[in-house]
Amino acid sequence: MSVVSFWLDPTYRQPAYRVEDQRYDLLGEWLTADLGTFFLVTLDALAMADEVARGEPPFEAWSSENYEVSFTPSALRIKNLWVPGAEGEFPAEVARAAIEDYWHFLVARPERPAVREHRPDLPEWQADLLRWEEKWGLAHPYRGRFF
Repeated sequence: MSVVSFWLDPTYRQPAYRVEDQRYDLLGEWLTADLGTFFLVTLDALAMADEVARGEPPFEAWSSENYEVSFTPSALRIKNLWVPGAEGEFPAEVARAAIEDYWHFLVARPERPAVREHRPDLPEWQADLLRWEEKWGLAHPYRGRFF
């Protein structure tokens, strides 16, 4: 079972989260606020978690205006740059499972009707997966596992 559960807030139509154990509140906050509804950003987080689990460094430093984030083989470290003292370290496998659950949550949401230039023939998550692979010039490490 994941330490964070997700749902779509009906009022704001944005991801929301719940944690049973408050130690994981910052993890839920980071997932829903920093990754937000962006498949490309979530694909980055999945790839980085996978790389460090295999003992490789992340392909790039995490970039965020609001959070300082580092992926290591043993932990995911998060610091909210706007809230003094809001920082935490989460075991790598726990964080990875939460990121995976968040991906599944995002993919399961109904698509918003919109005009997209990049691969409008595909669901948005699939179009963004192709875009991610084109950008980095490699197959996403979760290809064959989740997609």
